[in-house]
Parts: sequence; structure tokens; C-alpha cells
Amino acid sequence: MTAPAIRAVSLPNGGIVPALGLGTWYLGEQRARRATEFAALRTGIESGLTLIDTAEMYGHGAAEELVGEVIAGRRDSVYLVSKVMPNNATRRGTVEACQASLRRLGTDHLDLYLLHWRGRVPLADTVAAFEELVQAGLIRGWGVSNFDAPDLDELASVPGGARVQTDQVLYNLARRGPEYDLLPRCREAGLPLMAYSPVDHGRLLEDPAVSDMAAAKGVTAAQLALAWVLRVPEVFAIVKASTPARVAENRAALEISFSAAELEQLDQMFPPPSCKVPLEML
Repeated sequence: MTAPAIRAVSLPNGGIVPALGLGTWYLGEQRARRATEFAALRTGIESGLTLIDTAEMYGHGAAEELVGEVIAGRRDSVYLVSKVMPNNATRRGTVEACQASLRRLGTDHLDLYLLHWRGRVPLADTVAAFEELVQAGLIRGWGVSNFDAPDLDELASVPGGARVQTDQVLYNLARRGPEYDLLPRCREAGLPLMAYSPVDHGRLLEDPAVSDMAAAKGVTAAQLALAWVLRVPEVFAIVKASTPARVAENRAALEISFSAAELEQLDQMFPPPSCKVPLEML
């Protein structure tokens, strides 16, 4: 039986990404787990989760190397995202870091390249490097990660800053701060938000309120938490899964919906922000 089509999200440059993708934080770091992690990523791609998010920071390049093995021979079927660390994000350093990531990934281009978080390097320098990489064909587009609304405002004032494609941030039931100003700002600008850690590094799986509602709906706690993030049309999410079974579980979350009463109940358990909350990071 063919799996149901996955909802897609459009980026400002016309790129299309599935609403759910594969995260790789902590993957590739232990040789004993490599075969299982390889199988998990392959399972994800084959089930339509063709967005893969990685970073030079993850395992000091080990995650990128694993991804490179996974996508060998099927590069054209995946949407590949990686990130540059802030201490490497100078004009020259960004280009060199990107080239190193490409070597580890075994590809000649990235679909999206993100600044992992803000550092001391002026944004103008990093953006200039991103634009240079686009012109060279080494990346198709660029974005940022862990940027709050004021950071995006500053980015918009930088030459070329308006060509940002996404902001990848921590967003889940327990960390709803982006809903106050960041998500509305992104929505107004036509900038989709990329959510990481939708199950809050596993903490939401241990929450009795989440478990109780999940049991009542006949789903797992992880599926409920993930489906809640995916309910927002302008949000796409990445989630790490180190086994094929967990990938299949996450994939099924795309088919889960909520009634108005259920959403109201979740709002009572995890209240939305009533004032500005500084952006959180993991």
C-alpha cells in the first residue's frame, strides 16, 4: 500500500520541503549503532521523509559522514540541510566550512545552509558568504537557526538579509515562546519556521498529561507531541529517530488531527505565552 502523501511547505525561493524531516543530532557517533541508524535514515527517505537536517557540529562531522553514506546514489531524492557554527561564520570561514561539509556529505551542493546560532561575527559577513555560496552553486539557499524576532529584524537590515529561507528554532508543547512574536513575524514575512526537538528531547514523553491524551486518542505520546507541532501550516519539523521503528512511528504522526476541545485542553495544560519569552535553545 502506498503511504499517504506528506504535506509540503514552500520556502520563499520556491523550494518545497516535506512538513516532517529527519534530524541527525547524536547520530553517527557510535560505531555499534551505525547500521541501525543508517537503516533508520534510509527508512525515513523511503517513506517520504526526504528532508534531512544535519550540522558540522554534530559529532564533529560524524553525523554528516553518516548522512553521506545514506544518500549515496540517491542525492537527488533528498532535501539536504546543514549548518555552520558561529565561530566559523566569517566570510572566508563560512565558505571553508561549507566545503568541508560537502566533502563529508559526498555531494556538490546543499539545498539549505543555516547559521547554527548567533555569534560575534557580524551578520553582514555571514550573509555575504552565504550569497557567495549561492552564486557558486554550492548551496541553493540559506537560513538561520535560533534567531529570535529582534535577530530577524537585524538580519533584514543587512544587505541580502531578506533572502533568508527559514528560522530553525526550539518549538514544542512545553516551549511555546515563539508563538508570541516570532511565529507571527515569520508568518507575516512568508518565512516558514523550522521546529527542532518537537518532543523536547524526550521530556514530553514522560508527561502524564501528554500520555493520558495520547492513550485516549490511541496514539503514542511522541506522536501526539509531534502532531501538535505539525498542526501549524507555516511550520515544518525535524525529529531524530535512531531506529526504523521510531521513524515509522514519527511518520504516522502526520495523519493525526485534533478536535477544538483537545486543543483547548492542551492549551490549559501547556498555556501559550501571554508576554514576550526569550527564545530558548537546546
